Formats: sequence, structure tokens, C-alpha cells
Amino acid sequence: MTRARDLRIPLRGTPGPRNSLTDVPGVTVGMVDVISDDGVTLRTGVTAVLPLGRERIGTAVAAGVFSLNGNGELTGSHWIRETGAFASPVLITNTHAVGTVHRGVVEWTARNRPDLAAEWLLPVVAETWDGYLNTINADAVTHAHVASVIDSASAEGLLEGSHGGGTGMNCYAFKGGSGTASRVVGFAGVDYTVGVLLQANFGERSELTIAGIPMGDLAVPDPMDDPAWFLDDKTRIPGGAGSVIAVIATDAPLTPQQCEALARRVPLGLARTGTTGGHFSGDIFLAFSTANAGELGSGFPDAPSARLRSLEFVPWNHIDPFFAAVVEAVEEATLNVLVNNERMTGRLGHVSHALPHDLVVERLAAHGRLES
Repeated sequence: MTRARDLRIPLRGTPGPRNSLTDVPGVTVGMVDVISDDGVTLRTGVTAVLPLGRERIGTAVAAGVFSLNGNGELTGSHWIRETGAFASPVLITNTHAVGTVHRGVVEWTARNRPDLAAEWLLPVVAETWDGYLNTINADAVTHAHVASVIDSASAEGLLEGSHGGGTGMNCYAFKGGSGTASRVVGFAGVDYTVGVLLQANFGERSELTIAGIPMGDLAVPDPMDDPAWFLDDKTRIPGGAGSVIAVIATDAPLTPQQCEALARRVPLGLARTGTTGGHFSGDIFLAFSTANAGELGSGFPDAPSARLRSLEFVPWNHIDPFFAAVVEAVEEATLNVLVNNERMTGRLGHVSHALPHDLVVERLAAHGRLES
């Protein structure tokens, strides 16, 4: 496993022990890759993020969402905006599997938490488009896959590169997928963690920038130049088409408005790697805090819930280090997607090449941009 720091790419901030979303205490992740060449070529999968682990599904966490460009989907987002919270796993898959995954969450909940399913469920499911490598209209993702990622979620379950929902994705016209990073932020004598998970399927090759150095002209074939990638003689798939989903987690106590403010900082980290947020990319971000768990719950009213609730939170005038942590971790997670990856061949022989480590290091060295 080679990550961005292994190439001596200069990166700011102090990461957690795994440099991962799961550095945030209690957060677990499950992934399943759906790969097959038996009749139909499949290069897809599912990722699950459980904010408080499997045993506490149904306990609400403070949350906020932000969309840089709405050419994509994050189900449950209206309820998050309404209440500032959600209480379900977060699932990420491909664009045309959202319905199946949504139903799969309902079925898992009905089996395992009938008390929750007896009320109402608004699963949180996000997507990016993997139709270059994957036969996206095939019925590939199943309810069983959804159950498996929820049941298998753990602190060690997050794999970078071509895994989970990111299996068939591209990023800056190199092999993309799943990437993660974290930052430690101190406040009032306590160290908190901000973790990021990206499903990265965005960016035009010409935009790619690493440590401030343009990389868009690296001598590696660009899938967007593949004649098979043209819809017809006149129509070409736009560079940068795809999407990016970001999930931000922290154990710092934050209000829903502060969670939304963290989500709004995601584009600043993405922009450090070059993207301009194209029209054909759904760029949608979710941030949540595991502190104050349950205080924003919205289940049917009962006698024990008839009490005033309170939230602890970081004062707004001390929030900037958490914003910086998001920006730094998003930049590094994007680079980890690209670095910790391999070449993949998919449907119709389409090929997505991995970012060439040697060429990147050579160019950074020529500009004096490698860490000593």
C-alpha cells in the first residue's frame, strides 16, 4: 500500500493514527467490491459508514449537507436540513444502484431493528457514476451486498483505491475510487479528530495539480480520448464528468450549522488538487459529529423523551482550526485515491490507468516540492 505521504508529497496538518475516517472514535466502515467478467462486466460496489457503529444505528448524530453542484444524489438530505441530524448508516454506491441500496437499508433495518422500521426510515444513500468501467445498467448490486457492508463494518474496514462504492470510478482521468485522511485538532485541552472519506470520480485530466504543480500533461493515456468513449460521431463525454461524495466525521461537539459549515469547506480541499467543479459532476458533501449523540433524535414522542435537551459545541470563534482540518484532509484523501490505486480494465475493454508515481515524484523533485 502506497499513499501520498509515501511519495513525499508535502501535506499540512497532523493526521490521526490511521490517517483515516475511522480515526474518529466509534466510526466504522464496511465495503464490498462487485467485480465479475462472467457474461456481464461488473466493476462496482457498496460502501457503508456507520457514525456510531452497528449497535447504535438509530441514534441521531448532528449533521449538515452542502452541494457544490447538484448533478447527483444524496437521499435523506431534506430531513437532514430539516432536523440537523440523521440516525442511519450512510451508503455510497453507483448512480443506478441508489434504489436497490435504499431498499436494502430498509430491509436490513426491518430484520435487525424492527423498532426503527415500525416508525419511518429515510436512508442516506449517495452515488457517483461508474459507467466507463462498469456495466452500470446491469442489476449488479443486491440487497445482500447492503446487508454485508453494514454487518461487516469495522474500524479496519475502510480500504483505499478501487474498493467499495469506488471500485469502478475515475479521478482526473486516472483510476479513482475511495480515499481517506484525518487530522487531529486540539481545543480546550482535548484532542479531537476530523476524518474524511471521499468517493472520487471527478476532475478533468488537464486540471490535476499536486502540491501546486500541474500534472495534467503526464504521459499516460486519457480515457476521455478513447474513441469508444464517444456517444456518436458528434457527442463526446465531457472531461470531468462523474461526481464526488465526501463524508466528514468528527468527535468534536458541533451544532448542525457548524457541521454544514464543515461540509462547505470540502470544495476548498478539492480545489487544491485542481478541480473547478464541472456541470456534469455531482459534488455533494455530508458532515456529522458523533458528540451529543441522541440529543437531536426525532422518533415518535414518548414519556421518557419529554424533557429539554442540550448541546455542547465548540464556540464559533474557535471553529477555524476545524475548517482547516477539513480542507487539509480532503486534499490528502484525493491524493490517496490516486496514489493508492492500480490500473483497471472494464467493460468493452475500457482502461483506466493508475497515476504514475515515478513521473509525479520526478516532477515534484524538479520543482523542489518533495518533503525532505
